[in-house]
Amino acid sequence: MTITTPELETADRPRPVPLASGRQRRGAGGRAPVRIRQLAAAAALGTLALAVLLTVEIGQERDGLATIADRSAPEVVATSDLYFALNDMDAQVANVLLVGDQQNLGLSRTQALNLYEQRRRQADQDVQRAASAAADPVSRQALDSVLDDLGSYEALAAQTILLDQQAPHAAGRPSTTTLARYRQATDLLKGQLLPAAQRLNDAHARTLDSTYRAQYAGLGRDRTLVIAVGAVALAVLLALQVYLTRRFRRLVNPALAAATVLAAIGLAAGAGLLSGERTHLRVAKQDAFDSIMALTRARAISYDANADESRYLVDPGRADQYQQSFLAKSQQLVALPGATLGTWNPDLAGALSAYQRDHHDIGWGGLFGTEFHNVTFSGEGAQAETTLLRLQSYELDDRRIRALAADGRLDDAIALDTSYASGGSDFAFDQYDKSLAALIAINQHAFDGAIAAGRHGLNGWTAYPWVGCGLVLTLLVAGVRPRLSEYR
Repeated sequence: MTITTPELETADRPRPVPLASGRQRRGAGGRAPVRIRQLAAAAALGTLALAVLLTVEIGQERDGLATIADRSAPEVVATSDLYFALNDMDAQVANVLLVGDQQNLGLSRTQALNLYEQRRRQADQDVQRAASAAADPVSRQALDSVLDDLGSYEALAAQTILLDQQAPHAAGRPSTTTLARYRQATDLLKGQLLPAAQRLNDAHARTLDSTYRAQYAGLGRDRTLVIAVGAVALAVLLALQVYLTRRFRRLVNPALAAATVLAAIGLAAGAGLLSGERTHLRVAKQDAFDSIMALTRARAISYDANADESRYLVDPGRADQYQQSFLAKSQQLVALPGATLGTWNPDLAGALSAYQRDHHDIGWGGLFGTEFHNVTFSGEGAQAETTLLRLQSYELDDRRIRALAADGRLDDAIALDTSYASGGSDFAFDQYDKSLAALIAINQHAFDGAIAAGRHGLNGWTAYPWVGCGLVLTLLVAGVRPRLSEYR
């Protein structure tokens, strides 16, 4: 018989393990709440940084679009238009001298004077628009020169017209005094006024280009930064999710999962926005406005060449000079290597034939070379080709005018030069000019559309980053607070 004592019974029985106190539990897992707080703080900071970065970049993009669309681009267009208006003013003065008292030509003295007055008002308006935007020293100096020289030119032009009115003459045969005063006006225009207008245009074009380059590069840089910051924030959120899963043996934390998904959506939307804005900016400036600049410049030079044609007829003493000037301007429009006045048209015909066989074969340079290498939009290529063909028709008429003048048939040459009837030189020039204006309009429409799309894309993005940030932070707190409370 075995006798059991209380001491032996106690020794044989297993002792229960006492529950750990709250202090002991906190001591055993003391690093866990610290780690949770650290990861949560890092995720919050990453989310805030992403919101701040997007807000700053969206503000800069909005300002950049406003600078390009509302200031720089209109300044370039206004100064290009000024160059065009000045050239046509002088062309109409030449036409006044050219037609004299003749009423049976394509253009009358009254019509030429009306066109002159229209261009004079246009030039004054362009100068006023340029004056409101000329802030840098180069622009201001060029504008001052334009203002000084424009007043002097208008005075000389008015004197020329008055002298011509006081000395009636046959077509193309103004008085020596009138012709001398017109030469003064033309020399001032070509030697001082037009170069000053071109310097003003160049200054505004440089401002536009530098704004675009800075904006385009900034969008690329900031997109990379947004992706980097967003990726870090996502990585921290994922790390926090994994840590809580392992620590608390739960498959997923719903609030943190939602915060992670929301942050990923915000990152994708922000990066996509910046990529889209960069595309809109490139379309507006590089695809559209570069063509607008080349084509508006081409239009101004075309009017200057057309004026040289009239000057050639009205001033025999400078006929060779104006003929060479006409050729130089033709080469500015369509540069054909080694072309002379006699070979320019055949050379262009050959280049156009090659182009029609293969649109990659652009055998000319100049401003139209710039345009053909930058054809981008629907209908632009066909319109550019039509414009060049019409320029060719005008150039062919020019050679007929010179041939008539060389044969001593001045009246016939003037009649052809000033005729707006089908088959006349001014008719051909008008058809070319309308086609060129339509080509400019295609690019202007694309420019306006890209700017509008860029601005539309930014709508709401003043608030979106912060709404998203607030939601992510709320979900972050909702996800970690219950876990931290277990350590209290």
